[in-house]
Amino acid sequence: MKSPEYVATVTRIYRKYIDMILNEDKFVIDENDVNDLMQVFNRGGFSNGHLDSNPNKDFIFPEKPNNMGIYLGKVSRYNASKGHITLKLENNLQVGDSIAVQKESTTYFVSELMIRKSNLKDVSSGREVTIGRMKGNISAGDKVYRISSKALSDSAKKSYENVENIKIPLNCTVTIKKDTPIKMELSTLNKNNSIYNNIHLEVSSNTIPVDALKTPISVERVVKQISKTNNTPYYFENITVLLDDGLYVPSISSLNDLRRNALEKLEDEVMKKVIKNPVSISTKKEETVTYIPNLQHPNISLSLRNLYLDYDYSKLHKEKISRIYIALKLFVDKNYYNIIDYLSENYDLYVYIPSIIKANYKNIILNSLDSITARFNIKGFVISNLADLKFLEKYINNYDFVGNYSLNVFNNFSIDEYKKAGLNRVTLSRELNYDDLQEMLQSSSLDTELIVYGSLPVMASNYCFLGKTNHCFPDCGTRCKHENIYYLKDRLGFKFRVVPDNMQTVTLIFNSKKLSIATSNLPVPNVRVDMLDESIDNMNEVIDTVYNREKLDGKEYTNGNLYREV
Repeated sequence: MKSPEYVATVTRIYRKYIDMILNEDKFVIDENDVNDLMQVFNRGGFSNGHLDSNPNKDFIFPEKPNNMGIYLGKVSRYNASKGHITLKLENNLQVGDSIAVQKESTTYFVSELMIRKSNLKDVSSGREVTIGRMKGNISAGDKVYRISSKALSDSAKKSYENVENIKIPLNCTVTIKKDTPIKMELSTLNKNNSIYNNIHLEVSSNTIPVDALKTPISVERVVKQISKTNNTPYYFENITVLLDDGLYVPSISSLNDLRRNALEKLEDEVMKKVIKNPVSISTKKEETVTYIPNLQHPNISLSLRNLYLDYDYSKLHKEKISRIYIALKLFVDKNYYNIIDYLSENYDLYVYIPSIIKANYKNIILNSLDSITARFNIKGFVISNLADLKFLEKYINNYDFVGNYSLNVFNNFSIDEYKKAGLNRVTLSRELNYDDLQEMLQSSSLDTELIVYGSLPVMASNYCFLGKTNHCFPDCGTRCKHENIYYLKDRLGFKFRVVPDNMQTVTLIFNSKKLSIATSNLPVPNVRVDMLDESIDNMNEVIDTVYNREKLDGKEYTNGNLYREV
């Protein structure tokens, strides 16, 4: 999604500084490299993200949503009739660069640079210059930015123009015989690249040639079809066609499919050489989770983000629920003690730790957890960040720890690392595809869980939406404690549920659509259903459906409370 010039510039500079580290050279940052990175694309400069100890108020740049470029200076004079702007440059500028002016959304191609009456091709920093052919909403005092640099773009293009289209040479033999599926044998020629050495493979088509009624297929036609490798990193240096006389190929596209399948198989062989497989843990039976491909019913974890005092939780289908996760904020409200007492006595109960823990609330939360574990029969914790392991380290030897989906478990490498860190179960990423899930389930070194139903967060915000929008600071009306339902409504009318955390003024924003996944063809042993506003009857319907590995067909459940628009 970035231009070739962007990729060339960024990889060149990052490569330079990685090599400094690898070669143990003195690490000195060249300001020219910083300027090049700023020039090729930036939104208000660089950010340290959340790595610093203090909150980063500059994390998001409010002035402009796209490329900021390099600051050139402020307009000192604007001659609208001539289309001239004058400014003192704080960076170099040349004909061919692109610039932007503060109040204008368009960019301008610099085609005329003047100092007094002299036309120049480039002007250095520190000089006053007039830029011609400028029209629009421009006035004195406007900031001017260089959006693109011709010199930088030319340098980037030069770095890749001679290597961009390097391709790997291949040999292939296509065999077209009567009454026999068409076959291709492929081998590599690149002896200077170790990952392409000594690869030989064979693929067959479902297409069987037939006797030609009119014009039989020719060797030239076969070569033409097989040679179409334009969008791949390969080309055929030698193509041999073994063709019986008088044959016709019913579908010429079958030759395209044959070539594509052969190249995909080649890439699979290359990837096996590139990616070192992790040490197999399947031989360590005592450390490996057993995968049961014919599991009839999954173990269900029920996640409750809200509790309602008028619900009869004894009516839940207890025999189908293995464990229950309850949000931390609910444990600190004494109104819910009776409900939680019942749940902790009848289920394995886990405390769901919030995704954001503010520094000034850490001690409060730790004290709350001491009270919670003393009062209730707690089995373990669901953690949303790796830092929670350090935060909760005094509990790690006596309680189970479940890694939430926010830990981004995409492969068995990460599962192995989380196991070393002390987790007992991980929730698989919501973005994994079917094949990845199958592979991970069969070789995971940890117990795994998959979310198959629920309203799931799309954003966690570090402040209270209700307090900001309804102006209830400093006199908080505790709207967040009322059983009203709040949401953000977008321009298409979709409603995104807003759930405040009154414990530490944090807000979760949930997706407008509920997730619903059937696992009939994906026999994952442990699944999670995430409940937000569902009634007990709704919960039971979801649990029954998931228990039978069926899908809910997009049903939307809510407990009927009044929606309030934020």
